[in-house]
Amino acid sequence: MSSFKYKVSIIVPCYNEEGTIQLLLHAILKQNFPVEKMEVVIADAHSQDATRQKIAEFQKTYPQLAIKVVDNPKRTIPAAVNVAANATSGEYLVRMDAHSVPYPDYVATCLQDLEQGKGANVGGVWEIKPGNQTPMARAIAAAAANRLAVGDARYRYSNKSGEVDTVPFGSFRRDLFFAVGAFDETLLSNEDYEFNARIQKQGGKIWFDPTIRCVYFARKNLRELAKQYWRYGYWKFQMLKRYPHTLRWRQALPPLFVIGNLFGIIFSFFSKGALHLYLGVLALYLLALLGAGIKEAVKQKDLAHILYLPVAMMCMHFSWGAGFLFSAILKK
Repeated sequence: MSSFKYKVSIIVPCYNEEGTIQLLLHAILKQNFPVEKMEVVIADAHSQDATRQKIAEFQKTYPQLAIKVVDNPKRTIPAAVNVAANATSGEYLVRMDAHSVPYPDYVATCLQDLEQGKGANVGGVWEIKPGNQTPMARAIAAAAANRLAVGDARYRYSNKSGEVDTVPFGSFRRDLFFAVGAFDETLLSNEDYEFNARIQKQGGKIWFDPTIRCVYFARKNLRELAKQYWRYGYWKFQMLKRYPHTLRWRQALPPLFVIGNLFGIIFSFFSKGALHLYLGVLALYLLALLGAGIKEAVKQKDLAHILYLPVAMMCMHFSWGAGFLFSAILKK
């Protein structure tokens, strides 16, 4: 794209991001896209830390980048996206995250793909980095990009462009966003997946371009990871009740895995055969995780992955599956 004739509004949900919000704003300022054609709208959920102060400091130092902060009283991500979108003036919306750092050509490439009609919603690759440098945080980041942990979610590992079921964050025309119906605020997670399902229902494509890249900081510890993946699983079931045809094999395996373990443990008390079968399957699972840990340890020259990566993967599998099943049992 050579003319850059359209204005872009970058919308950012935000809550307690004092450590990363300026990293994002600096990355936006460094985009190879005219700064006068960009605005940033941050929907803040009443942050309790110094997030707003950090934003104000950046605005004072770099007044050339238009930044607007709006309140998100509902304090959820879909509500943040909607309230931010309502405050925008650009023809295109580019959704970003407060703990992500886009590459310099991120905005320009998104608009180029949209203008070329590759998709109604365009996105790219998460380069997942650890939230800090502890062995567990490094393993969580590695697990979040490993197919054994996340299945065929291409935006976490792929270098092949094409049509997909979802992309992280996403970019789209502002008029399309409101014509489709904005984000569903009753879904506290999986809201982007559900939004994409509505786009596809109306004949639009979701396009994955691996040259669109951003760094994303993963959770720092198992507690944060478990909460995140429980939430993913819980709200995935709620979304699937509306769009059952969107179920993918990667989403069915974790709840089946949790069920398998529950029945395996129960039947093992009544049958030695069941016990041996269960222990055999469990051993194969643990060996697969260990193999992934060894492979990642060699690849990244980080021996800690041998121990910590399997633990992170188990946490992801069990939390996602348990959250999904709990959501199904509640039948909300």
